[in-house]
Amino acid sequence: MTDSTTTTAADAVTLKREFKKILTEILSYGGESKDHGETGVLMKAIDEANRIINCLREVEPGTDILSPPSPEKVDVPREFKCTLSKKIMIEPVIIASGRTYEKRYIKEWLKRERTCPISNQVLSHVSLTPNLLVDELITQWCLVNKFERPKSSEEIVTELFTDGIDSLLQRISSPSSVADQAQAAEELRRQTKRFANVRAFLVSELPDSIKRLLTPLSAVDLNLELQENLITTLFNLSIVEKNKRIIAENPLVIPLLTKSLKQGTSETRRNSAATLLSLSAIESNRLIIGNSETLKALIGLIGEGGLFTTEAASAVFNICSVSENREKAVSSGLIPVLTNKIKEGSNVAELLALLALLSTHNRGVKEMNDLGFISDLLSILRKPSCPVTHENAVVIVFNMCDRNRDRSGRLKVLSEEENQYGTFTKLAKQGSDRAVRKAEAILKWLKRHGTGKAPQRG
Repeated sequence: MTDSTTTTAADAVTLKREFKKILTEILSYGGESKDHGETGVLMKAIDEANRIINCLREVEPGTDILSPPSPEKVDVPREFKCTLSKKIMIEPVIIASGRTYEKRYIKEWLKRERTCPISNQVLSHVSLTPNLLVDELITQWCLVNKFERPKSSEEIVTELFTDGIDSLLQRISSPSSVADQAQAAEELRRQTKRFANVRAFLVSELPDSIKRLLTPLSAVDLNLELQENLITTLFNLSIVEKNKRIIAENPLVIPLLTKSLKQGTSETRRNSAATLLSLSAIESNRLIIGNSETLKALIGLIGEGGLFTTEAASAVFNICSVSENREKAVSSGLIPVLTNKIKEGSNVAELLALLALLSTHNRGVKEMNDLGFISDLLSILRKPSCPVTHENAVVIVFNMCDRNRDRSGRLKVLSEEENQYGTFTKLAKQGSDRAVRKAEAILKWLKRHGTGKAPQRG
């Protein structure tokens, strides 16, 4: 190597060291407003950075700067990397704290947070200002180092906030202590609630994630707080459409959810029902859930009433939208549970919707008739109520009559109701479209019944 070459190499090293120093000074100014004196210092620093870049081009002329990048890996200066993406910035922007981040990543962050990721400072606003200075410095650095800077992208950020998720799962499935396991479960519950990409990442990217999450729930001596956190995390994961099938098909899930419907804190039981409701949005999952003991447990929750009713009833409704599951629900004692809660005035709208679905099942109709539920339905139809409640009530009345072997006896009851209160005439005039059709069909039956003719199916 000649003396000239050695000198050039030494100069290049010195210049790069100086460039890094001046770059740190420039970035330390952030995006906050400055007085005239500070602005002058900043401009001098920028001029110095440009001078160093030009000197580097002279001592390391290289080849065409637009040629493909060198195969040798170049270490990107830490100052040019976004602390969120861990990658070189493509569209650097300044936030209210004065810190600079990659635009796509900080936008995703600000959807959920109003703090600076580095300083945790609460931001006075969430406006983003392009950092043209840093953008130009990165451009110049890439040219000097023949580094191919990625182009801007509109792809959704998925990796943000996922650091440490695998570690949390490890602490839950293979804990070093009970306290550490509980802490990890609480943190994972928090993360999956706040960040949508964490919910997607955990299920799709981490091997055996559902098994690792739920294994502690198989313990005989189960910690109730741990159970609540893990079940709630599972609920958070089930919200993602792509996760629903994967979760339901895991052999641990439905049995453990069924167990948690029966025992645990109120929050655990309610979130177990909510998870089943979420999973039952997929038709194939309804068959999986219907082929288990889960229906009985959900019916038990409906019977208890209170906080559990809405989620449990809605889950059963979804499950029973598959016709073969209706027989299982009726066999599990659903009809008397629903009719008793409606008589009590509890969650009438939700439970009537479920009964209307079951009123297409012959055994379900027979049980309603045997329980004398027709009088409760007529009472509901007489009172002012929302159109949907009246609609479901008249649908059930129609089916109870249509599927009753003693249709003449049932029509006698309806005829007395119409003669005394005009219930069906009113409904035919002011009900929903479906309610009007059913009320008109009942009125036709009653007209035929009054003339002594055999009623025909509506």
